[in-house]
Amino acid sequence: MKAIPDLSFWKLWNISFGFFGVQIAYALQSANISRIFSTLGADPHSLSYFWILPPLAGIIVQPLVGAASDRTWTRFGRRIPYLFIGSLIAVLVMCLLPNAGSFGMEVGTAMIFGLFSLMFLDTSINMAMQPFKMMVGDMVNEKQKGLAYSIQSFLCNAGSLVGYLFPFIFTIIGINNTAPHGVIPDSVIYSFYIGATILIFCVIYTSVKVKEMPPAEYAEYHGINKEEDDEKSNMLKLLIKAPKTFWTVGLVQFFCWFAFMFMWTYTNGSVAHNAFNTPPATKINSITENGKEIPHKFIEVEGQLIVKNFILLNDDNIQLLNSDVTLFVSDNAQTNDTGVTTLTNPIEYKITPETSIKTSIVLNTESKNFQNAGNWVGVLFAVQSIGSVLWAICIPLFKNRRRVYSLSLILGGIGFISTYFIHNQYALFISFILIGCAWAAMLALPFTILTNSLSGGHMGTYLGLFNGTICIPQIIAAALGGSILSLFTPEGCLPPEINMLVTAGVMLIIGAACVYIIKEGKDS
Repeated sequence: MKAIPDLSFWKLWNISFGFFGVQIAYALQSANISRIFSTLGADPHSLSYFWILPPLAGIIVQPLVGAASDRTWTRFGRRIPYLFIGSLIAVLVMCLLPNAGSFGMEVGTAMIFGLFSLMFLDTSINMAMQPFKMMVGDMVNEKQKGLAYSIQSFLCNAGSLVGYLFPFIFTIIGINNTAPHGVIPDSVIYSFYIGATILIFCVIYTSVKVKEMPPAEYAEYHGINKEEDDEKSNMLKLLIKAPKTFWTVGLVQFFCWFAFMFMWTYTNGSVAHNAFNTPPATKINSITENGKEIPHKFIEVEGQLIVKNFILLNDDNIQLLNSDVTLFVSDNAQTNDTGVTTLTNPIEYKITPETSIKTSIVLNTESKNFQNAGNWVGVLFAVQSIGSVLWAICIPLFKNRRRVYSLSLILGGIGFISTYFIHNQYALFISFILIGCAWAAMLALPFTILTNSLSGGHMGTYLGLFNGTICIPQIIAAALGGSILSLFTPEGCLPPEINMLVTAGVMLIIGAACVYIIKEGKDS
């Protein structure tokens, strides 16, 4: 087997440059999805459920992409066609998703549209990410893999920095950061448009600059004989034969990705409440009469509008709803220039003792505090990326990979837990710099350790399976998030989303302890 020659810095750079654009897309998704669904009307307890479909699709698609790319060769290469297809789908969805509240759809329909858009966006982004990991495994020797994945980590975090800051920057230059209830602000919509444009240009750059190894050359450098080349990638058999490192690194990643799923889901609500003092609001979940639900988007009593977009305009109005009154209800209303709201085609309902009204306490998503907090979450995630870039530079200086991996996760765990005690928006920078240390390690070290334990012609399949396994903790975290949050929520109180970030910190510290069961090398 021939040794893969050393590559110049710029060749290593070109292999991963497209990751910059892909990560902008991923950053926009991570920082804004909970904000988007909250704006559309999602309850904090159900917020995590919107994140189930993306990793569920990913656990199927990612291994298939990895296996298919192992058996693919075109004039454009082995991995690059999948990179291009994934990116094109992501660009299309990025132009549609932030408009979920702008197409005149009802709240439920808008959220369903947003949900499926998110599924396609997350799947396509992950489809675009995979080839970069695989190309490093294909084209870079073991001596340079640490450097190659560090470059990839740098570009990843630089892309994140840009994506996270877009809504904040657009707000500064005067683009609207608030919008009517159920409509996504222009600052977020334009961020997705610009992100989609940068993504496609970065992917084109990598596609033009990188020339993958032809099959014969690839086989020569990776020691693949004709029998191995003809062997089909049976994923079940490969899983059975997977090196121990595959499973031990996967265990650590389980706790890491569980933690970060909670971060993406609950940081917006945590920061809005803890650092921006976003006012609570009483949400009308349902009004039923003898088991039949009464529409309640807009409610007027004695000429006074008391419910707007399911939110009580004054908490005292709950007494009106619980009294013997006549309601005028409509699904639509118009507000004139003076701020007076007129119901469209109102229907008359009589409140009786049989009427059942269910409410919950939520953050007021129409308030400037909430939307400003959403922008600040982007800034905090950008700070996380800066911390990640700086820590990624330090990681290669450590001779013991396991030690720096464990240390990184402990620092991230401390960062998450510290958010519980911090109520100043600027002091949160310290927390997210520490979280960035964990993120840097998660992006670079698992793939360095894993690819050094793999050989043969199934590199893509194994990496696809590995990327599929990180979907499992995301699915579990999304499925359990609402129930865990309910355990922390006293009856009639605002859900303490900050407790979910503390839980994320505990998960990272558990992952840090599990690092020491990893054994490196091809025999592991």
